[in-house]
Amino acid sequence: MPKAFFLICFTLCLPVFALAEEPPPLFDSQETIKAVLNAPVYQAYRDKMKKERLYLEGTWAQKRGEQTERLSVKIRARGNYRRKVCDLPPLQLNFKKKEVAGTLMAGQDKLKLVSPCERGEKYQQLLYLEYLVYQLFALYSDFHFRTRLVEVAYVDSGGENNRWSSQNFLIEDVDHMAARYALEEVNVPYTMRVEMDLAQTALIEVFQFMIGNVDYSTLKSPEGENCCHNTKLLAPAGAKKGYVPVAYDFDSSGIINAPYATVPNNVPIRRLTTRYFLGWCKEERRYREAVARINERKSQAIALFEEFPLLSDIYRKRAVKYLEDSYDDLNNEDYFERKILGQCRGEVIEG
Repeated sequence: MPKAFFLICFTLCLPVFALAEEPPPLFDSQETIKAVLNAPVYQAYRDKMKKERLYLEGTWAQKRGEQTERLSVKIRARGNYRRKVCDLPPLQLNFKKKEVAGTLMAGQDKLKLVSPCERGEKYQQLLYLEYLVYQLFALYSDFHFRTRLVEVAYVDSGGENNRWSSQNFLIEDVDHMAARYALEEVNVPYTMRVEMDLAQTALIEVFQFMIGNVDYSTLKSPEGENCCHNTKLLAPAGAKKGYVPVAYDFDSSGIINAPYATVPNNVPIRRLTTRYFLGWCKEERRYREAVARINERKSQAIALFEEFPLLSDIYRKRAVKYLEDSYDDLNNEDYFERKILGQCRGEVIEG
């Protein structure tokens, strides 16, 4: 990929107030990292459904310029749904803080490594699409997770004598993400609409509608988990309202259309690619402001997918068509009034 495109994307994908902060080395570039993970990876995969998944010891070697940096790392399978359906579920990487100083991982501790769900080019393409959806959300939202592509050569040290490689991406730790905005993660079992930042919530609801994602909630999570489903809440320390939602985990969206993804039972659609609005009713201006913000970034949004060289033509064209159709629908006044204003849930919340 041309370096100019990475520079443009990196600049556009950060809010104005975050640009003044110097990002940690891991996220100061969008160039793909090359790394080798030597660990009992297959054991981590076999343990994926255990209630208590122990960390397994391994090593991580990454290229940084002409240097190779070697670090100790612990791994375990992570993710809720993907641990159930993927042969190669995402991994949690746990580095030793005392070792990362002065390396590309400086300041890092725990990182999510998202990998293709299965072997094969099809799943590799789906991985690229999810990475780009993270970039798309960062383009629209001031509050977002940073990500970075990493090409990993896997060396299983658990006796399987197996080696393979794939393109993956790393996701910023939630505490690091919150700290960038001088906020903290809110750990509550559920929240209420009146406690939410309504502008950011409206933006997320419109965004999720655009990408065809109904696998999220800004108010609650499955029993036993902190709020909210595929959404993190941020707020100043001690705040009891004004919670800022941040979306993540987009592999169940229609724009990706992963074969393992399914429509939740409580949503009245049959196909994953069908857009369905799950927003909670707010003042009309909140949704119109969200659409206006998204409209301002249309050319950059389309370019993310059109100019990403690792996408094959079929996946690129399909994603661009899906995104362009979303823009057309949101800017069709009759459609907007029926599918957004007319389909939102509950009474209108003002503020």
